[in-house]
Amino acid sequence: MNAFTRRDFLKSSGAGLLVVSFSFNSLAANYPNLASPKNVDRADLDSWLSIDKSGKVTVYAGKVDLGTGVKTALAQIVADELYVPFEQVQMVMGDTATTPDQWITGGALSIMQGGSELRFAAANAREALLKKGAESLKKPVDELTLKDGFVVSKNDPNTKVSYGNLIGNGFQIKVDPKVKLKNHQEYQIVGKSIARVDIPEKVTGEFPYMHDFKLPGMVHARVIRSNFINAKIESFDDSEAKKVNGYLQTVRKNNFLAVVASSEWAAVKASRAIKVNWGKGPDLPAKATVYDHWRKLPLAKEDVTQKLGDVQPVLNNSSKKLKATYNFAIQTHASIGPSCAVVDFKDGKLTAWSASQATHSMQHELSVITGLPKESIRLLYLDGSGCYGRNGHEDATADAALVAMAIGKPVRLQWMRHDETALAPKSPPRTMDFEASLDDKGNINAWKSDFYIASNEVAFMKPLDFPLLAANDTGVPRPGNWVGFLFQNSAAPYAFPNALVNTKHVAQTFLRSSHLRSPGRIENSFANESFVDEMAVLANADPAEFRLKHTTDPRAIHVLRAVMNLSKWDTTTPKARSTSNIAKGRGISYVRYNNSITYVATVADVEVNKTTGKVRVTDLYIAHDCGQIINPNGVENQIQGGAIQTVSRVLMEEVKWTGSEMKSVDWTTYPIIRFNEVPKIHTLLINQPGTPAWGAGEQTPTTIPAAIGNAIYNAIGVRMRSVPFTPDSVKLAMKEQLSKSV
Repeated sequence: MNAFTRRDFLKSSGAGLLVVSFSFNSLAANYPNLASPKNVDRADLDSWLSIDKSGKVTVYAGKVDLGTGVKTALAQIVADELYVPFEQVQMVMGDTATTPDQWITGGALSIMQGGSELRFAAANAREALLKKGAESLKKPVDELTLKDGFVVSKNDPNTKVSYGNLIGNGFQIKVDPKVKLKNHQEYQIVGKSIARVDIPEKVTGEFPYMHDFKLPGMVHARVIRSNFINAKIESFDDSEAKKVNGYLQTVRKNNFLAVVASSEWAAVKASRAIKVNWGKGPDLPAKATVYDHWRKLPLAKEDVTQKLGDVQPVLNNSSKKLKATYNFAIQTHASIGPSCAVVDFKDGKLTAWSASQATHSMQHELSVITGLPKESIRLLYLDGSGCYGRNGHEDATADAALVAMAIGKPVRLQWMRHDETALAPKSPPRTMDFEASLDDKGNINAWKSDFYIASNEVAFMKPLDFPLLAANDTGVPRPGNWVGFLFQNSAAPYAFPNALVNTKHVAQTFLRSSHLRSPGRIENSFANESFVDEMAVLANADPAEFRLKHTTDPRAIHVLRAVMNLSKWDTTTPKARSTSNIAKGRGISYVRYNNSITYVATVADVEVNKTTGKVRVTDLYIAHDCGQIINPNGVENQIQGGAIQTVSRVLMEEVKWTGSEMKSVDWTTYPIIRFNEVPKIHTLLINQPGTPAWGAGEQTPTTIPAAIGNAIYNAIGVRMRSVPFTPDSVKLAMKEQLSKSV
């Protein structure tokens, strides 16, 4: 069969491309027809869903679909609970004027928390429909059943009434949190791989991505910032910008500077033409000694996150013990498309279309920056260009809001590549110390660890104070970082008789920080799972069996056994390291996310070029237990996407700077994984019907770094204790190992 190239596709699909182009250009403003604000009181059932005369169910979700497929999965939950066909449910997501605040879309909470709330709302609607049906049909409730959007007589299927004919002016009742939920054995839609509802329009080009959205009379803006952190504008000259065809005006407020033009390209050219004299901020800590600097910063507090037995005497009296330190580099989101937002300010009201994962909290943040009351700000979610933690989307939204208020016109503001890579918030650094010992049977009898993490007190379900650049530029004081829950998964995930785990909360980061996929848990799990592997080697034990020996949790044992079977893990044959230049190795890693929800075990196969130091991950085997599975295909997509991105983070991603200047500004200075470097991923889903449905987006990534690091050790006998595992760092580790053995 002849290969079908991209060029062939373009030649053969001209008509289709014209359709796509037309679709993008015809994403007309629906602003005049925007849905009217409605009640969004979480206590009222009508805030969560409505049913029209045709029986169509509209669900109002405060969560958003960041490309994860939860729009489909959440609709499945509601459809099943309400006994209606899946096609009868439509989702409205992330509109602050029409959806209840369900907190941010993050933390793998969309199904576990968001889906649970929608299930309870749907169950309340179901019970109300049964009662209304009983009144309409003049029959007792226990003689009625529900089917395909109808209340039906059990004795006479022809005696029925549709949901649409029962509702009228809404439910007008409160949500009962004690309502009886549908038994999982009755599920007809949950558990099926229903095709994602967003994919067809994404294939045809009709889907309204954030970057495609337009409003009548919309102008374009670009914000001008320095790659020097905390730089201040001393002076600027926009005389050359004014010569650009399409230039409209320059907007400045303190250190906020933007240019406005009639077209996007004119805005880009004008932004490049403006000359700015920047006063540089103080230097950042030297990158070469960043972990030492991090350890010396003032602490906000210390917390003991695990304490079992009495560790120190056991360590003092043990002859077989080990110490190790692990580091995890500062990384950035590196969204493939730069962030974008469209904002209009009219009649004292601010309306923003944003790819923010936290539209409701953005009301609070924009209120502080703009001075407008929260009630005068409306955000509507549109899919952006990648969001796994808060990247630049919120920043672009705040930037656009400032410009729109300054000029009184709808504004589309998109960041440039260097804005997204250099200036989007970063993950904070992480450094971690470990010490453990073995008893005479080769079991871990004492475990001690210290984690130096970024500090932030998070009030769950409360508005978030996120340090947006626009706030800093305009002189609005905001906290320096938003990186909550970083202590989670610091506690050892195994049954040790003596354990002491301490988290040292660094009071303030030196770079603007936010959560990046699996925040805290990925770094903590990397260290925990790397060190338990080192202890397995010290005990001369198989790493997989060593983990099994130290857990009593049946689901942990199940997921570990499952990945061993999936990968054909061999515990009987010694792992002989290759004498060839390309050494192959295999490593294993395990997590129970937050030590409370989803279980994941991963085996990584790697190839290490001993000359260049380059590591290639060839295969990943992943066993995954997230409880009741809503949409198997959606879960598998989440596993694969998270795994691929994390391989990139482990092998190559690291923010670089000199002085106060960010040097990671593009794909050359901050490379990410390429298509030809993507490993083959083998997944095994362990469904647990009738148990809580847990998240699947953040869990797998936490297992990837240690699995790769452990595989590298298996291949070449060298421990990689600092992420990323770049060719240079691998060669340096090999050199250090060689010098120790001489």
